[in-house]
Amino acid sequence: MSEPSDEQAAGQHYLICGTEDCQENGQFYCNACHRPLCEQCRDDHIKNPKTKAHEIVIYRYRKHQLPVEKCELHPTRNVDMFCRECKTPLCSKCSTMKEHKGHEFDDLEEIYAEKYALQQGEFSKIQKYFLPTTQGLKSDIEEDATQIKKIMESIRTSMKAEAGSLKNLVDEVTKENIENTYTMEKTLLKMLKSQETKYDDYIAYLGKMSDEFEEYLSITNQKLLFSKTLKIKLIPETTRPVPPVFTAGRFSKDDVAKLLGKVNVPNTKPEKRKIQPMETVTAHMKSTEKQLEQSKEKSDMKPTLSLSSSVTKVREYSVPGVVNAHHVSVEKSGRLWISDDNGNLVQTDLQGKQLQKIQTSGWREGYHTATQDGDLIYTDRSKKVIYRITPDRKITEFIKTGEWKPLSVYSSHINGDLLVGMFKDKEAKVTRYSKAGQEIQSIQMDNQGQELYSYPYYITENVNGDICTSDWNKKAVVVVNKSGQHRFSYTGQGSGFSPYGICTDVLGHILVCDYNSNTVHLLDQESGFLSAILSSKQGIEFPRGVCVDDENNLYVGQQRTNTVKVYKYLH
Repeated sequence: MSEPSDEQAAGQHYLICGTEDCQENGQFYCNACHRPLCEQCRDDHIKNPKTKAHEIVIYRYRKHQLPVEKCELHPTRNVDMFCRECKTPLCSKCSTMKEHKGHEFDDLEEIYAEKYALQQGEFSKIQKYFLPTTQGLKSDIEEDATQIKKIMESIRTSMKAEAGSLKNLVDEVTKENIENTYTMEKTLLKMLKSQETKYDDYIAYLGKMSDEFEEYLSITNQKLLFSKTLKIKLIPETTRPVPPVFTAGRFSKDDVAKLLGKVNVPNTKPEKRKIQPMETVTAHMKSTEKQLEQSKEKSDMKPTLSLSSSVTKVREYSVPGVVNAHHVSVEKSGRLWISDDNGNLVQTDLQGKQLQKIQTSGWREGYHTATQDGDLIYTDRSKKVIYRITPDRKITEFIKTGEWKPLSVYSSHINGDLLVGMFKDKEAKVTRYSKAGQEIQSIQMDNQGQELYSYPYYITENVNGDICTSDWNKKAVVVVNKSGQHRFSYTGQGSGFSPYGICTDVLGHILVCDYNSNTVHLLDQESGFLSAILSSKQGIEFPRGVCVDDENNLYVGQQRTNTVKVYKYLH
């Protein structure tokens, strides 16, 4: 009986037992006999003294039978062994030959079964994982390809302009060189003409000498032979011209590239496309969309909430343990985390009493964030690690960022993801991690292939999913949507914008500190400047950090003081 394939086995109602005259379901398989067995025939097989040592397994775990292949040296024998030393298949008779004396042999059928199972597993991976995942990546590549075409067309236009300029120079130099060859040719021909004249004169001289010799040799003038001896002048010497040699230009493609300008890939390590299991990516996308919708519903439940005509200070905290109150994170309980530029990270209660203090490598950046679960996340750029502090004050290493230095961090109120601004050398990016610490997104370039970030000092997320980054080196607030596409960059009002702390509120406003003008700017979701909501008029000097809690209170940390001030600006 021929063995059905896995596809055939799956397609028919049941497998037929391989025992003669038995039509029962062959749900088992004898690896020695290579045939399916029903339950009764399996029991008989085990009881039979001749077959009780056979290996019987469930059909789907069977070993596949070795295809029949005749030995070339012994055509009556099948190839069923494998020589380890020679690494070649052979038959049992080959194994007795002197060439294989002392060698070790393996059962070729065992090797075949292992290889078959391995390849079948790989085939299954293709259908269930690799193919659908690759199709998703292909869509990303198609988008990249469209953008690359635009970029490359622009490059080609520039290259043609450069080539046209060089061509003009080449034509000019070639023209001068050709004119020079005519001058050389004229000089050389003039020299040759002079030599030709010299030999014409000598030939005339030889004619004259011939006449004289004839006269001397005449019988009538024999006396002349004794009176004078004629001598012939030597043939004048001339030189052959040294013809000019054209020496071809010794240049390579690199030399031409230096003249024309060369297309180079930036000295940036290509970022690998993240390959996630489809079910993980799908689940995360559904979760994010659901939470965004819930967030929108919550916002819609407060139609009367709007900007107040005035800003009112409601309280202030003097934070013990910090020199300057820079970045501020507010827990759901109302407790605060405040950091300064000496690496001090302090937790206080509602009365400003210090609850715990941690020494970190942080400086003035927004390197900590409170999660919706009550934890605190903070970065250590020196160790390239992100830590988690649980409510019971236990500190654990949460995420290692490899060669990237984590700078700023924010815990999403939408889905709990972590947004981390990081840098290395002259590169910077924003990375999204799941609540479990798995990297799920990396944002570094805009649609034109330009770097989005330089030094992502502070980071936050808006209610619509936009990622808002305060980039100190770029002197701008850089905003991308949840997919990482650049939406806009805000560069302040006038010159000298120096952005620091940044946050958003329930209405989608963006609030950012401008250290240069000692103000806090209020923007809408589309980068529109609404007002300098806080300034020296409200007692603010050198604002560094801003944070909005669940009650829409605005917390402001300042340089040169350990006081955090709290304001109401919505009603």
